[in-house]
Amino acid sequence: MLTRATIDRVVGAALEEDAPWGDLTSTTLLPADATATADLVAREPGVFSGGEVFATAFARTDPGLTIDLHVADGDEFAAGDALASVSGAARSILTAERVALNFAQRMSGIATLTAAYVAAVAGTQARIADTRKTTPGLRAFERHAVASGGGRNHRYSLSDAVMAKDNHLAVLTRSGLDLASALRDALSRLPHTTHVVVEVDRLDQIPAVLDGGAHTVLLDNFSLDELRQGVALIGDRAIVEASGGVDLDTVGDIARCGVDVISVGALTHSARALDLGLDLRID
Repeated sequence: MLTRATIDRVVGAALEEDAPWGDLTSTTLLPADATATADLVAREPGVFSGGEVFATAFARTDPGLTIDLHVADGDEFAAGDALASVSGAARSILTAERVALNFAQRMSGIATLTAAYVAAVAGTQARIADTRKTTPGLRAFERHAVASGGGRNHRYSLSDAVMAKDNHLAVLTRSGLDLASALRDALSRLPHTTHVVVEVDRLDQIPAVLDGGAHTVLLDNFSLDELRQGVALIGDRAIVEASGGVDLDTVGDIARCGVDVISVGALTHSARALDLGLDLRID
């Protein structure tokens, strides 16, 4: 969840990084009383995300600036649309410009890519979810952007759910532990609200995972035929998640295999920044 405290902390750090001792260019070249209005303009179509973050970059730089958001997070826009405007001291607008744009471009790029994945699975039961493959320090921002694009958020951190992946299973195997028994023991010690996910990469691993009581079985890098077999084997005993080898060309076929969730690392680790610009009008 993107909270006010998180926005203030991350945006504050970004502004400190970009202008640790102020904006030398603006303060030496521009008159202190110069005013301007800047419009956030889309150079290409997309889905917007990061409005509050964009506004905070300007407000923290100069509380006297007036910021108007013309679209909400999750809104679609066309090339040429004005998405927001900022009015006030020209020095302050130019000081905050890059930080505000960086966040809006990054978050809107993630939202736009997510919306494309969601559209690709329309008509199926599959939900598109993100992963923990996020930029360090920006997870809340990027997860919010996924939601803006119509996607779902996976576990936020290692503290939120049990998710046994291939390396966890390898350690269990080398330790001589039975997977089903290990899962049952873990569930007996966990709060009843804790979700348990187990990743498998072979069909023959599924029975033990089901016997252990996992809530979600994650089928990793399965072929389409294996996915269909896995869905049939699991039935309604657990949520079926698919991951690995997912892109815009394959996600529709994966969804049509009957899985419930498709987790896509590319939503955050491979989204490009959307082309948004800040066009200045001198008052």
